[in-house]
Amino acid sequence: MKIGILETGTPPEPLGDTYGDYPAMLRRLLGEDAYAWKTYAAADGVYPDRIDAYDAYLVTGSPAGVYDGDPWIARLMDFLNEAKGKAALVGVCFGHQVMAEAFGGRVVKSDKGWGVGLHRYDVHARERWMDDARTIAIPVSHQDQVVELPPASRVIASSDFAPMAMLAYDDQPAISMQFHPEFEPAYATALVEKRRGTRLTHEEADRAVESLKAPDDRARVGAWIRGFLAGR
Repeated sequence: MKIGILETGTPPEPLGDTYGDYPAMLRRLLGEDAYAWKTYAAADGVYPDRIDAYDAYLVTGSPAGVYDGDPWIARLMDFLNEAKGKAALVGVCFGHQVMAEAFGGRVVKSDKGWGVGLHRYDVHARERWMDDARTIAIPVSHQDQVVELPPASRVIASSDFAPMAMLAYDDQPAISMQFHPEFEPAYATALVEKRRGTRLTHEEADRAVESLKAPDDRARVGAWIRGFLAGR
């Protein structure tokens, strides 16, 4: 299977030097040798010549907000609509948000503030590519949230903090998630420490770092994504 990664942002310096970029994190999660991978710098306006050159596209996280008005975000939304029904789509964090906005939902900067650390989500629907987990615990780092569902989408996992945390689409092979299964605990912890005293108070950072010491379900969600891609 050929998968194109639409790279929409980079980790803050110098974390990328240690942990790799977001495409590298996704490849590690899903298997370096499991697919034929190629990355496109969507934030720089770089896309494949033909949408059907790939079986699926993964949209990464980004420091950008879908409401920023940057031309590259509008181009990305156009691409996602062009790809609709032609390739499987998987969105992570910003990818989750930009897919929702492109397909008719709404995203805002949440007044709940930053979600960081390890968050637990209730699973509401068991898709054919999922196991029987009732809850999952996954690293997060976000302030923006989907607040209105796109047509033909369903919530399959949520939390009190993020009620629309994982979506599946009925009109196309597409799923998206607000959380970060590709974030290894060491990277998620380093990201919290990077933001300590700026975006996060010391108390918020302490709670987030402590939460990331608990077991997580990153491998389980990675298996879900592989199952989704296999059944497209």
